[in-house]
Amino acid sequence: MSELLVEMTGISKSFPGVLALEDARFDLLPGEVHALVGENGAGKSTLMKILAGIYKRDAGSIQIKGRDEEVPSPHAAQSLGISIIHQELNLMYHLTVAQNIFIGREPRRGFLLDERALNAKAQQLFDDLHLNLDPRTRVGSLAVAQQQMVEIAKALSYNSAVLIMDEPTAALTDTEIEELFRIIRHLRDQGKGIVHISHRLEELKQISNRITVMRDGRYIATVNTAEAEIQQIISMMVGRTVFEATPELPEKRDPTVVLEVKGLNRGRQVQDISFQLHRGEILGIAGLVGAGRTEVMRAIFAADRPESGEITINGKPAAIRSPSDAVRHGIAYLSEDRKRYGLALGMDVEVNTVLASLRRFANSFGWIRTGATRKTALEHVQALAIKTPGIAQRVKNLSGGNQQKVVLAKWLTADTDVLIFDEPTRGIDVGAKSEIYRLLNDLAKQGKSIIMISSELPEVLRMSHRILVMCEGRITGELSAAEATQERIMTLATQRESVAAA
Repeated sequence: MSELLVEMTGISKSFPGVLALEDARFDLLPGEVHALVGENGAGKSTLMKILAGIYKRDAGSIQIKGRDEEVPSPHAAQSLGISIIHQELNLMYHLTVAQNIFIGREPRRGFLLDERALNAKAQQLFDDLHLNLDPRTRVGSLAVAQQQMVEIAKALSYNSAVLIMDEPTAALTDTEIEELFRIIRHLRDQGKGIVHISHRLEELKQISNRITVMRDGRYIATVNTAEAEIQQIISMMVGRTVFEATPELPEKRDPTVVLEVKGLNRGRQVQDISFQLHRGEILGIAGLVGAGRTEVMRAIFAADRPESGEITINGKPAAIRSPSDAVRHGIAYLSEDRKRYGLALGMDVEVNTVLASLRRFANSFGWIRTGATRKTALEHVQALAIKTPGIAQRVKNLSGGNQQKVVLAKWLTADTDVLIFDEPTRGIDVGAKSEIYRLLNDLAKQGKSIIMISSELPEVLRMSHRILVMCEGRITGELSAAEATQERIMTLATQRESVAAA
Protein backbone atom coordinates (compact mmCIF):
# COMPACT_ATOMS: atom_id res chain seq x y z
CA MET A 1 0.00 0.00 0.00
CA SER A 2 1.22 3.51 -0.77
CA GLU A 3 2.30 5.72 2.11
CA LEU A 4 -0.80 7.26 3.67
CA LEU A 5 -1.28 10.99 3.27
CA VAL A 6 -3.49 11.04 6.37
CA GLU A 7 -4.14 8.58 9.18
CA MET A 8 -6.53 9.51 12.01
CA THR A 9 -7.04 7.00 14.84
CA GLY A 10 -8.95 7.01 18.14
CA ILE A 11 -10.42 10.48 17.54
CA SER A 12 -12.93 11.69 20.15
CA LYS A 13 -14.62 15.06 20.48
CA SER A 14 -17.33 16.41 22.80
CA PHE A 15 -19.38 19.58 22.73
CA PRO A 16 -21.65 20.76 25.58
CA GLY A 17 -24.28 18.05 25.93
CA VAL A 18 -23.14 16.16 22.83
CA LEU A 19 -20.56 13.42 22.23
CA ALA A 20 -19.79 14.16 18.58
CA LEU A 21 -17.01 11.61 18.00
CA GLU A 22 -15.90 8.50 19.86
CA ASP A 23 -12.87 6.44 18.79
CA ALA A 24 -13.31 7.48 15.15
CA ARG A 25 -10.75 6.80 12.44
CA PHE A 26 -10.05 7.66 8.83
CA ASP A 27 -7.19 7.40 6.35
CA LEU A 28 -6.43 8.82 2.93
CA LEU A 29 -4.10 7.65 0.17
CA PRO A 30 -2.40 9.85 -2.43
CA GLY A 31 -4.23 9.81 -5.75
CA GLU A 32 -7.60 8.70 -4.40
CA VAL A 33 -11.07 10.10 -3.79
CA HIS A 34 -12.23 8.80 -0.41
CA ALA A 35 -15.95 9.34 0.24
CA LEU A 36 -17.08 9.95 3.81
CA VAL A 37 -20.77 9.25 4.41
CA GLY A 38 -23.26 9.00 7.25
CA GLU A 39 -26.46 10.53 8.55
CA ASN A 40 -26.61 14.13 9.74
CA GLY A 41 -24.99 14.12 13.17
CA ALA A 42 -22.84 11.07 12.35
CA GLY A 43 -19.67 13.14 12.91
CA LYS A 44 -18.35 13.40 9.32
CA SER A 45 -17.89 17.17 9.23
CA THR A 46 -16.62 17.26 12.82
CA LEU A 47 -13.92 14.69 11.99
CA MET A 48 -12.82 16.66 8.94
CA LYS A 49 -12.87 19.96 10.83
CA ILE A 50 -10.45 18.39 13.28
CA LEU A 51 -8.17 17.43 10.40
CA ALA A 52 -8.48 20.98 9.01
CA GLY A 53 -7.57 22.57 12.37
CA ILE A 54 -10.99 24.14 12.96
CA TYR A 55 -11.73 21.98 16.01
CA LYS A 56 -9.25 20.54 18.49
CA ARG A 57 -9.60 16.83 19.21
CA ASP A 58 -10.11 15.61 22.78
CA ALA A 59 -8.31 12.32 22.16
CA GLY A 60 -6.62 10.37 19.39
CA SER A 61 -3.75 10.88 16.97
CA ILE A 62 -3.26 12.40 13.52
CA GLN A 63 -0.43 11.42 11.21
CA ILE A 64 0.35 13.38 8.06
CA LYS A 65 2.66 11.50 5.70
CA GLY A 66 3.74 9.24 8.57
CA ARG A 67 4.49 12.01 11.10
CA ASP A 68 2.44 12.79 14.22
CA GLU A 69 0.93 16.26 13.97
CA GLU A 70 -1.21 18.45 16.24
CA VAL A 71 -3.00 20.64 13.63
CA PRO A 72 -3.97 23.36 16.15
CA SER A 73 -5.39 25.84 13.61
CA PRO A 74 -6.53 26.21 9.98
CA HIS A 75 -3.26 28.00 9.25
CA ALA A 76 -1.32 25.02 10.60
CA ALA A 77 -3.41 22.68 8.46
CA GLN A 78 -2.66 24.74 5.36
CA SER A 79 1.06 24.64 6.12
CA LEU A 80 0.72 20.84 6.27
CA GLY A 81 -0.94 20.81 2.85
CA ILE A 82 -4.54 20.36 4.07
CA SER A 83 -7.38 22.54 2.76
CA ILE A 84 -11.15 22.34 3.29
CA ILE A 85 -13.97 23.64 1.13
CA HIS A 86 -17.08 24.10 3.25
CA GLN A 87 -20.63 23.48 2.06
CA GLU A 88 -21.35 27.17 2.69
CA LEU A 89 -18.74 28.91 0.55
CA ASN A 90 -16.43 31.38 2.28
CA LEU A 91 -15.92 34.07 -0.34
CA MET A 92 -16.00 37.87 -0.36
CA TYR A 93 -18.46 38.78 -3.08
CA HIS A 94 -17.29 42.37 -3.56
CA LEU A 95 -13.74 41.30 -4.43
CA THR A 96 -12.45 39.82 -7.69
CA VAL A 97 -11.70 36.15 -8.24
CA ALA A 98 -7.94 36.71 -7.95
CA GLN A 99 -8.30 38.85 -4.81
CA ASN A 100 -10.35 36.12 -3.14
CA ILE A 101 -7.80 33.43 -3.96
CA PHE A 102 -4.78 35.32 -2.65
CA ILE A 103 -6.36 37.46 0.08
CA GLY A 104 -3.63 38.34 2.59
CA ARG A 105 -0.93 36.93 0.26
CA GLU A 106 -1.11 39.45 -2.59
CA PRO A 107 2.06 40.22 -4.58
CA ARG A 108 3.17 43.80 -4.05
CA ARG A 109 5.40 46.47 -5.50
CA GLY A 110 6.63 48.19 -2.40
CA PHE A 111 3.48 49.23 -0.54
CA LEU A 112 1.23 48.86 -3.59
CA LEU A 113 -0.75 45.83 -4.68
CA ASP A 114 0.59 44.35 -7.94
CA GLU A 115 -2.69 43.64 -9.74
CA ARG A 116 -0.99 42.35 -12.88
CA ALA A 117 1.06 39.77 -10.97
CA LEU A 118 -1.99 38.86 -8.87
CA ASN A 119 -4.12 38.16 -11.94
CA ALA A 120 -1.28 36.26 -13.61
CA LYS A 121 -0.91 33.93 -10.60
CA ALA A 122 -4.66 33.25 -10.59
CA GLN A 123 -4.66 32.63 -14.34
CA GLN A 124 -1.85 30.10 -13.95
CA LEU A 125 -3.99 28.18 -11.45
CA PHE A 126 -6.96 28.23 -13.84
CA ASP A 127 -4.76 27.05 -16.73
CA ASP A 128 -3.53 24.12 -14.63
CA LEU A 129 -7.13 23.15 -13.85
CA HIS A 130 -8.39 23.89 -17.39
CA LEU A 131 -10.90 26.35 -15.95
CA ASN A 132 -12.49 29.12 -18.01
CA LEU A 133 -12.52 31.88 -15.40
CA ASP A 134 -11.43 35.53 -15.59
CA PRO A 135 -9.33 36.51 -12.53
CA ARG A 136 -10.67 40.08 -12.76
CA THR A 137 -14.35 39.10 -12.45
CA ARG A 138 -16.15 40.08 -9.25
CA VAL A 139 -17.06 36.90 -7.35
CA GLY A 140 -20.59 38.12 -6.59
CA SER A 141 -21.42 37.98 -10.29
CA LEU A 142 -20.47 34.30 -10.65
CA ALA A 143 -22.81 31.31 -10.55
CA VAL A 144 -22.56 29.00 -7.54
CA ALA A 145 -20.66 26.36 -9.53
CA GLN A 146 -18.08 28.94 -10.63
CA GLN A 147 -17.74 30.21 -7.06
CA GLN A 148 -17.00 26.64 -6.02
CA MET A 149 -14.26 26.43 -8.63
CA VAL A 150 -12.79 29.61 -7.13
CA GLU A 151 -12.75 27.89 -3.72
CA ILE A 152 -10.97 24.89 -5.22
CA ALA A 153 -8.37 27.15 -6.87
CA LYS A 154 -7.92 28.99 -3.57
CA ALA A 155 -7.34 25.71 -1.72
CA LEU A 156 -4.82 24.56 -4.31
CA SER A 157 -3.01 27.91 -4.16
CA TYR A 158 -1.66 26.71 -0.79
CA ASN A 159 -0.07 23.75 -2.63
CA SER A 160 -2.47 21.39 -0.83
CA ALA A 161 -1.92 17.64 -1.02
CA VAL A 162 -5.20 16.97 0.82
CA LEU A 163 -8.47 18.56 -0.30
CA ILE A 164 -11.59 18.12 1.86
CA MET A 165 -14.88 18.85 0.05
CA ASP A 166 -18.01 19.06 2.23
CA GLU A 167 -21.19 18.52 0.17
CA PRO A 168 -19.65 20.04 -2.97
CA THR A 169 -22.57 19.12 -5.26
CA ALA A 170 -25.49 20.15 -3.01
CA ALA A 171 -26.37 23.29 -5.00
CA LEU A 172 -25.15 22.26 -8.46
CA THR A 173 -26.97 21.14 -11.60
CA ASP A 174 -26.09 17.85 -13.32
CA THR A 175 -23.94 19.66 -15.90
CA GLU A 176 -22.09 21.57 -13.19
CA ILE A 177 -21.57 18.37 -11.20
CA GLU A 178 -19.94 16.71 -14.20
CA GLU A 179 -17.55 19.67 -14.55
CA LEU A 180 -16.72 19.46 -10.84
CA PHE A 181 -16.05 15.73 -11.18
CA ARG A 182 -13.71 16.44 -14.10
CA ILE A 183 -11.69 18.74 -11.83
CA ILE A 184 -11.68 16.17 -9.02
CA ARG A 185 -10.44 13.42 -11.35
CA HIS A 186 -7.76 15.78 -12.67
CA LEU A 187 -6.54 16.47 -9.11
CA ARG A 188 -6.69 12.77 -8.22
CA ASP A 189 -4.55 11.92 -11.24
CA GLN A 190 -1.99 14.48 -10.04
CA GLY A 191 -1.65 12.51 -6.80
CA LYS A 192 -3.84 14.68 -4.57
CA GLY A 193 -5.89 13.00 -1.85
CA ILE A 194 -9.52 14.13 -1.87
CA VAL A 195 -12.12 13.63 0.87
CA HIS A 196 -15.62 13.79 -0.60
CA ILE A 197 -18.42 14.24 1.97
CA SER A 198 -21.82 13.73 0.35
CA HIS A 199 -25.41 12.71 1.00
CA ARG A 200 -25.95 11.89 -2.68
CA LEU A 201 -25.08 8.23 -2.59
CA GLU A 202 -25.59 7.77 -6.33
CA GLU A 203 -22.50 9.99 -6.85
CA LEU A 204 -20.17 7.64 -5.01
CA LYS A 205 -19.89 5.10 -7.83
CA GLN A 206 -18.99 7.90 -10.25
CA ILE A 207 -16.24 9.60 -8.31
CA SER A 208 -14.85 7.67 -5.32
CA ASN A 209 -12.30 4.89 -4.87
CA ARG A 210 -13.19 4.03 -1.28
CA ILE A 211 -16.11 4.78 1.05
CA THR A 212 -15.95 5.18 4.83
CA VAL A 213 -19.23 5.02 6.75
CA MET A 214 -19.83 6.70 10.12
CA ARG A 215 -22.80 6.42 12.47
CA ASP A 216 -23.47 8.22 15.77
CA GLY A 217 -19.93 9.59 15.95
CA ARG A 218 -18.29 6.20 15.42
CA TYR A 219 -16.41 4.54 12.58
CA ILE A 220 -18.45 1.72 11.03
CA ALA A 221 -16.51 0.43 8.01
CA THR A 222 -14.42 1.27 4.94
CA VAL A 223 -15.22 -0.48 1.64
CA ASN A 224 -13.91 -0.38 -1.91
CA THR A 225 -16.45 1.49 -4.02
CA ALA A 226 -16.28 -0.99 -6.90
CA GLU A 227 -17.33 -3.82 -4.56
CA ALA A 228 -20.02 -1.95 -2.59
CA GLU A 229 -23.76 -1.86 -3.18
CA ILE A 230 -25.65 1.36 -2.41
CA GLN A 231 -28.18 -0.51 -0.27
CA GLN A 232 -25.29 -1.97 1.74
CA ILE A 233 -23.95 1.55 2.36
CA ILE A 234 -27.39 2.77 3.44
CA SER A 235 -27.78 -0.13 5.87
CA MET A 236 -24.41 0.66 7.46
CA MET A 237 -25.26 4.37 7.67
CA VAL A 238 -28.58 4.04 9.46
CA GLY A 239 -28.44 0.63 11.12
CA ARG A 240 -32.13 0.11 10.39
CA THR A 241 -34.60 -0.39 7.55
CA VAL A 242 -34.91 2.81 5.52
CA PHE A 243 -38.31 4.04 4.38
CA GLU A 244 -36.84 5.41 1.17
CA ALA A 245 -35.94 1.89 0.05
CA THR A 246 -39.64 0.94 -0.11
CA PRO A 247 -41.52 3.64 -2.08
CA GLU A 248 -44.94 4.59 -0.75
CA LEU A 249 -47.45 6.99 -2.28
CA PRO A 250 -49.92 8.90 -0.12
CA GLU A 251 -53.50 7.67 -0.03
CA LYS A 252 -56.13 8.91 -2.51
CA ARG A 253 -56.81 12.63 -2.27
CA ASP A 254 -59.91 14.39 -0.94
CA PRO A 255 -61.80 16.33 -3.69
CA THR A 256 -62.09 19.46 -1.46
CA VAL A 257 -60.06 22.37 -2.86
CA VAL A 258 -58.17 24.09 -0.02
CA LEU A 259 -56.05 26.51 -2.05
CA GLU A 260 -56.66 27.88 -5.53
CA VAL A 261 -54.31 30.19 -7.42
CA LYS A 262 -55.46 32.02 -10.58
CA GLY A 263 -53.39 34.13 -12.96
CA LEU A 264 -50.47 34.80 -10.59
CA ASN A 265 -47.77 37.00 -12.11
CA ARG A 266 -44.47 38.43 -10.91
CA GLY A 267 -41.80 39.25 -13.46
CA ARG A 268 -40.44 36.66 -15.87
CA GLN A 269 -40.27 33.82 -13.36
CA VAL A 270 -43.97 33.86 -12.36
CA GLN A 271 -46.14 34.00 -15.48
CA ASP A 272 -49.88 33.30 -15.40
CA ILE A 273 -49.68 30.60 -12.73
CA SER A 274 -52.95 28.80 -11.97
CA PHE A 275 -53.53 25.57 -10.02
CA GLN A 276 -55.56 23.93 -7.26
CA LEU A 277 -54.47 22.13 -4.08
CA HIS A 278 -56.76 19.57 -2.46
CA ARG A 279 -57.20 18.62 1.19
CA GLY A 280 -54.76 15.89 2.22
CA GLU A 281 -52.88 16.12 -1.08
CA ILE A 282 -49.14 16.24 -1.71
CA LEU A 283 -48.65 18.33 -4.85
CA GLY A 284 -45.15 18.05 -6.31
CA ILE A 285 -43.57 20.95 -8.19
CA ALA A 286 -40.79 19.92 -10.58
CA GLY A 287 -38.56 21.83 -12.95
CA LEU A 288 -34.96 22.73 -13.68
CA VAL A 289 -32.98 25.33 -11.74
CA GLY A 290 -34.34 28.78 -12.61
CA ALA A 291 -37.75 27.49 -13.69
CA GLY A 292 -39.47 29.77 -11.15
CA ARG A 293 -40.71 27.17 -8.64
CA THR A 294 -39.47 28.99 -5.54
CA GLU A 295 -40.54 32.37 -6.92
CA VAL A 296 -44.14 31.14 -7.33
CA MET A 297 -44.30 29.91 -3.74
CA ARG A 298 -42.75 33.09 -2.37
CA ALA A 299 -45.38 35.10 -4.28
CA ILE A 300 -48.19 32.97 -2.81
CA PHE A 301 -46.76 33.48 0.68
CA ALA A 302 -46.26 37.22 -0.10
CA ALA A 303 -42.57 37.02 0.76
CA ASP A 304 -42.39 38.68 -2.68
CA ARG A 305 -45.46 40.74 -3.65
CA PRO A 306 -47.13 39.45 -6.84
CA GLU A 307 -48.06 41.94 -9.57
CA SER A 308 -51.44 40.32 -10.22
CA GLY A 309 -53.48 37.22 -9.54
CA GLU A 310 -56.07 35.78 -7.16
CA ILE A 311 -55.66 33.41 -4.23
CA THR A 312 -58.63 31.58 -2.76
CA ILE A 313 -58.56 29.73 0.57
CA ASN A 314 -61.36 27.21 1.22
CA GLY A 315 -63.45 28.86 -1.50
CA LYS A 316 -63.07 32.41 -0.18
CA PRO A 317 -60.86 35.15 -1.69
CA ALA A 318 -57.81 35.79 0.49
CA ALA A 319 -56.03 39.15 0.61
CA ILE A 320 -52.44 38.12 1.28
CA ARG A 321 -50.16 41.16 1.32
CA SER A 322 -47.52 39.92 3.75
CA PRO A 323 -46.24 36.63 5.23
CA SER A 324 -48.18 37.34 8.42
CA ASP A 325 -51.38 37.52 6.32
CA ALA A 326 -50.46 34.15 4.79
CA VAL A 327 -49.98 32.60 8.24
CA ARG A 328 -53.35 33.98 9.37
CA HIS A 329 -54.91 32.25 6.38
CA GLY A 330 -53.29 28.98 7.40
CA ILE A 331 -50.34 28.93 4.95
CA ALA A 332 -46.80 28.01 6.03
CA TYR A 333 -43.64 28.28 3.93
CA LEU A 334 -40.61 26.12 4.76
CA SER A 335 -37.80 27.73 2.79
CA GLU A 336 -35.04 25.77 1.06
CA ASP A 337 -32.62 27.95 3.07
CA ARG A 338 -33.82 26.98 6.54
CA LYS A 339 -30.82 28.57 8.27
CA ARG A 340 -31.46 31.97 6.72
CA TYR A 341 -35.26 32.11 6.59
CA GLY A 342 -36.62 29.33 8.80
CA LEU A 343 -34.73 29.42 12.07
CA ALA A 344 -33.30 31.70 14.73
CA LEU A 345 -30.06 29.71 14.96
CA GLY A 346 -28.81 31.38 18.13
CA MET A 347 -32.03 30.59 20.00
CA ASP A 348 -33.10 27.30 21.51
CA VAL A 349 -35.51 24.63 20.33
CA GLU A 350 -38.30 25.90 22.59
CA VAL A 351 -38.19 29.48 21.28
CA ASN A 352 -37.99 28.38 17.63
CA THR A 353 -40.97 26.06 18.08
CA VAL A 354 -43.30 28.84 19.26
CA LEU A 355 -41.78 31.72 17.29
CA ALA A 356 -44.62 31.97 14.76
CA SER A 357 -47.32 31.68 17.47
CA LEU A 358 -46.15 33.89 20.34
CA ARG A 359 -49.49 35.70 20.68
CA ARG A 360 -51.17 32.41 21.51
CA PHE A 361 -48.82 31.93 24.47
CA ALA A 362 -49.18 35.44 25.90
CA ASN A 363 -51.39 36.17 28.90
CA SER A 364 -53.65 39.23 29.27
CA PHE A 365 -50.67 41.32 30.40
CA GLY A 366 -48.57 40.34 27.40
CA TRP A 367 -46.26 38.01 29.33
CA ILE A 368 -45.33 34.72 27.65
CA ARG A 369 -46.60 31.65 29.53
CA THR A 370 -43.34 29.69 29.63
CA GLY A 371 -45.01 26.60 31.04
CA ALA A 372 -47.19 26.39 27.95
CA THR A 373 -44.30 27.01 25.54
CA ARG A 374 -42.21 24.36 27.30
CA LYS A 375 -45.02 21.82 27.11
CA THR A 376 -45.63 22.52 23.42
CA ALA A 377 -41.94 22.25 22.53
CA LEU A 378 -41.58 18.97 24.43
CA GLU A 379 -44.64 17.52 22.68
CA HIS A 380 -43.23 18.34 19.24
CA VAL A 381 -39.75 17.06 20.10
CA GLN A 382 -41.36 13.75 21.02
CA ALA A 383 -43.87 13.63 18.15
CA LEU A 384 -41.30 14.50 15.47
CA ALA A 385 -38.47 12.48 17.08
CA ILE A 386 -36.17 15.53 17.17
CA LYS A 387 -32.74 14.43 18.39
CA THR A 388 -31.64 17.05 20.92
CA PRO A 389 -30.23 16.98 24.46
CA GLY A 390 -33.21 19.12 25.45
CA ILE A 391 -35.44 21.99 24.38
CA ALA A 392 -32.85 24.45 25.76
CA GLN A 393 -30.36 23.34 23.10
CA ARG A 394 -29.48 26.04 20.57
CA VAL A 395 -30.78 25.10 17.13
CA LYS A 396 -27.44 25.83 15.44
CA ASN A 397 -25.99 22.82 17.29
CA LEU A 398 -28.51 20.39 15.78
CA SER A 399 -27.98 18.36 12.60
CA GLY A 400 -29.61 19.49 9.34
CA GLY A 401 -32.40 16.92 9.54
CA ASN A 402 -33.29 17.91 13.10
CA GLN A 403 -33.18 21.60 12.21
CA GLN A 404 -35.72 20.86 9.46
CA LYS A 405 -37.95 19.15 12.01
CA VAL A 406 -37.78 22.22 14.27
CA VAL A 407 -38.98 24.38 11.35
CA LEU A 408 -41.84 21.93 10.86
CA ALA A 409 -42.63 22.04 14.58
CA LYS A 410 -42.88 25.84 14.35
CA TRP A 411 -45.50 25.68 11.62
CA LEU A 412 -47.41 22.83 13.23
CA THR A 413 -47.59 24.93 16.39
CA ALA A 414 -49.01 27.75 14.26
CA ASP A 415 -51.74 25.28 13.19
CA THR A 416 -51.39 25.93 9.46
CA ASP A 417 -53.34 23.77 6.99
CA VAL A 418 -51.28 24.43 3.83
CA LEU A 419 -47.58 23.59 4.12
CA ILE A 420 -45.22 24.65 1.33
CA PHE A 421 -41.98 22.64 1.49
CA ASP A 422 -39.18 24.05 -0.67
CA GLU A 423 -36.49 21.36 -1.10
CA PRO A 424 -37.44 19.63 2.19
CA THR A 425 -34.55 17.15 2.12
CA ARG A 426 -31.73 19.29 0.69
CA GLY A 427 -28.54 18.65 2.67
CA ILE A 428 -30.21 15.88 4.67
CA ASP A 429 -28.93 12.31 4.84
CA VAL A 430 -30.83 9.23 3.72
CA GLY A 431 -32.00 8.28 7.22
CA ALA A 432 -33.35 11.76 8.00
CA LYS A 433 -34.97 11.82 4.54
CA SER A 434 -36.95 8.72 5.42
CA GLU A 435 -38.25 10.43 8.55
CA ILE A 436 -39.22 13.57 6.61
CA TYR A 437 -41.06 11.39 4.08
CA ARG A 438 -42.97 9.67 6.86
CA LEU A 439 -43.90 13.03 8.36
CA LEU A 440 -45.18 14.32 5.01
CA ASN A 441 -47.34 11.24 4.52
CA ASP A 442 -48.64 11.43 8.09
CA LEU A 443 -49.53 15.12 7.68
CA ALA A 444 -51.37 14.38 4.42
CA LYS A 445 -53.32 11.58 6.12
CA GLN A 446 -54.27 14.05 8.89
CA GLY A 447 -55.80 16.34 6.25
CA LYS A 448 -52.94 18.82 5.84
CA SER A 449 -52.32 19.98 2.26
CA ILE A 450 -48.72 20.00 1.07
CA ILE A 451 -46.90 21.62 -1.84
CA MET A 452 -43.44 20.09 -2.27
CA ILE A 453 -40.72 21.58 -4.47
CA SER A 454 -37.87 19.18 -5.12
CA SER A 455 -35.00 19.00 -7.59
CA GLU A 456 -34.73 15.26 -7.01
CA LEU A 457 -37.06 13.56 -9.48
CA PRO A 458 -37.19 10.22 -7.61
CA GLU A 459 -38.36 12.16 -4.55
CA VAL A 460 -41.09 13.97 -6.53
CA LEU A 461 -42.27 10.71 -8.07
CA ARG A 462 -42.23 8.88 -4.74
CA MET A 463 -44.13 11.45 -2.71
CA SER A 464 -46.66 13.21 -4.98
CA HIS A 465 -50.34 12.66 -5.85
CA ARG A 466 -49.95 15.08 -8.73
CA ILE A 467 -46.97 16.83 -10.25
CA LEU A 468 -46.91 20.30 -11.81
CA VAL A 469 -43.91 20.90 -14.07
CA MET A 470 -42.48 24.37 -14.69
CA CYS A 471 -40.20 25.87 -17.31
CA GLU A 472 -39.15 29.52 -17.53
CA GLY A 473 -41.80 30.83 -15.16
CA ARG A 474 -44.74 28.87 -16.58
CA ILE A 475 -46.54 25.65 -15.74
CA THR A 476 -45.91 23.49 -18.81
CA GLY A 477 -47.79 20.39 -17.72
CA GLU A 478 -49.56 18.39 -15.04
CA LEU A 479 -49.09 14.66 -14.42
CA SER A 480 -50.86 12.27 -12.09
CA ALA A 481 -48.78 9.91 -9.96
CA ALA A 482 -49.81 7.01 -12.20
CA GLU A 483 -48.64 8.58 -15.45
CA ALA A 484 -45.56 10.46 -14.21
CA THR A 485 -42.07 9.25 -15.15
CA GLN A 486 -38.70 10.97 -15.03
CA GLU A 487 -38.70 11.14 -18.85
CA ARG A 488 -42.11 12.82 -19.01
CA ILE A 489 -41.17 15.31 -16.31
CA MET A 490 -37.92 16.23 -18.07
CA THR A 491 -39.74 16.65 -21.38
CA LEU A 492 -42.15 19.14 -19.78
CA ALA A 493 -39.32 20.82 -17.86
CA THR A 494 -37.50 21.69 -21.06
CA GLN A 495 -40.35 23.10 -23.16
CA ARG A 496 -41.51 26.70 -22.90
CA GLU A 497 -45.17 26.30 -23.82
CA SER A 498 -47.87 24.64 -21.74
CA VAL A 499 -49.26 21.32 -22.92
CA ALA A 500 -52.04 19.03 -21.79
CA ALA A 501 -51.10 16.18 -19.48
CA ALA A 502 -49.79 13.17 -21.37
